Formats: sequence, C-alpha cells, structure tokens
Amino acid sequence: MTGTQIAYYFICERKLWLFTHKIDMEHNSDVVAMGKFISDSTYQRKKHEIRIDNIVLDNYDAKTKTIHEVKKSDKMEETHIWQVKYYIKVLKEKGIDGVKGKIDYPKLRQTVEVELNPGDEKKLMEINNSINYILKKETPPNVINKSYCKKCSYYDLCYI
Repeated sequence: MTGTQIAYYFICERKLWLFTHKIDMEHNSDVVAMGKFISDSTYQRKKHEIRIDNIVLDNYDAKTKTIHEVKKSDKMEETHIWQVKYYIKVLKEKGIDGVKGKIDYPKLRQTVEVELNPGDEKKLMEINNSINYILKKETPPNVINKSYCKKCSYYDLCYI
C-alpha cells in the first residue's frame, strides 16, 4: 500500500481503483502540477525526500524523528492526517519508534501536528482491508459526484 492509495481511499474509491489499475491521469492536471510545485519549492533548506518501500516522504528529520508533508490546502486535512499516520506506522514497522508528523500548509502558514495511537493502527488495518477489497473489484466503483470532482484529474473518465 502507498500513501497515495491511503489518500485516494478517503477522497474517492473510484480514483483509488483507477490509479492502482495503472490508469494515471495526473500528468494532465494543473491542480496536481501546482501541488507538486508548492512541495518542490517550499522549505528548500529542509528538502530531503525519502523513499521507503512504497512510500515517499516529503521530508524526514532524523534528529527530531519528524515526518514533514507539504500540502497545498487544508481542504482535505483528514486525508492528509491519515496519510501521515500511515507513514508513521511504516517507520514504526521498520523499528523507528517515537516518530511524529507535521503537515505544512505553506500558503496558509499553518502546521498540523500528527501522532499515531493504537486506535489509529487498528483503523489503518481496517483501511488496508477496505482498500484491498476495492482493488479486487473487476470494475471501478461508482462516481461519487462531489463538489471537488470538477478539479480532479480523473474528471473526464467519470463524467465525459
């Protein structure tokens, strides 16, 4: 499982299914490009992207054991929080205890602290099972028809 899959699970199961089945529309999205630009151009002194198995951390400070994720907007904050909780869980499974997370919203000049507790670990296991169930379906889940769909990189696949 990846951090992107965790995020898409919260945003849209159809998007999760399409993305995981190698139907990638994000290269056509101005919204995705803007988010990538913000992530790439913010906190340059701290920029240390790290790949661990199937996850990519925007930044990890080994001294403070802090994961930093940079996000464009807080509109999907719950999604961001669960993505960071998943990253903390992955590091914990690798033997790194005491990790915490911070979600940085540079445009808003805000930071959200994230910690993982035992109840979160149980919920992440349930999320993993749900994701596996969704991905085993032969066809993608139905369109969800939310207001944010209009800005989604998969909009054309769902509505046109």
